[in-house]
Amino acid sequence: MDVKGKTAIITGSNSGIGLGVARELAKAGVNVVLNSFSDTDEDHALAKDIADEFGVTARYIKADMSKASECHALIETAGVCDILVNNAGVQHVAGIDEFPVEKWDAIIAINMSSAFHTTAAALPLMRKAGWGRVINIASAHGLTASPYKSAYVAAKHGVVGLTKVTALETAREPITANAICPGYVLTPLVEKQIPDTMKKYDMDRETVIRDVLLERQPSKEFATVEQLGGTCLFLASDAAAQITGTTISVDGGWTAL
Repeated sequence: MDVKGKTAIITGSNSGIGLGVARELAKAGVNVVLNSFSDTDEDHALAKDIADEFGVTARYIKADMSKASECHALIETAGVCDILVNNAGVQHVAGIDEFPVEKWDAIIAINMSSAFHTTAAALPLMRKAGWGRVINIASAHGLTASPYKSAYVAAKHGVVGLTKVTALETAREPITANAICPGYVLTPLVEKQIPDTMKKYDMDRETVIRDVLLERQPSKEFATVEQLGGTCLFLASDAAAQITGTTISVDGGWTAL
């Protein structure tokens, strides 16, 4: 799985899944571009830390994934994109008849439309380089549904569909497009939710994880950001050259139910 020297752009990567993916790719010798909508010293320090730890080139580029122009600018500023990991995402939970319009628009823009815009900007660079990988971080909710998550489920289903179209349009080229569909992943954001959930249900940590957070995850174990990074690394490898237009579930059996 030698991808050393390739360059990956990972959207939404200053924390959580995106940062975990960036670190796993960098560990394999991939140069990385981190991204989020903020532009702090801490953001740039993350890139420096990765560069220092793994001996690769790492940069942080600010871009708001809710805006088409900034999605394109991210790719253009990077200048090279061998591996595109569309990971940026937000969530809001509410019934359809109570769902705020502005929340719907933001979720569709950031979770789905951004993947279209970055892919459209990256494909010419991949074609010029003669090689490319588009990896979309979808969700178990790209294959199934839950109540009160209409925008998120719609967006993630859309990402899966976009992945298939991308794969068909590049099928005769050395470019692949696939979607990873995680279940619950132990990220800092999820970790912060555990104490409040323990208090709400008057349960201990282990019970909350098993019976509440991982209710629909048969393995009763979180996926890790390192596992998702490893899945991205596999999809970027030559071993996956004929894997395109499909989904890989990293969900502890969720979508097998």
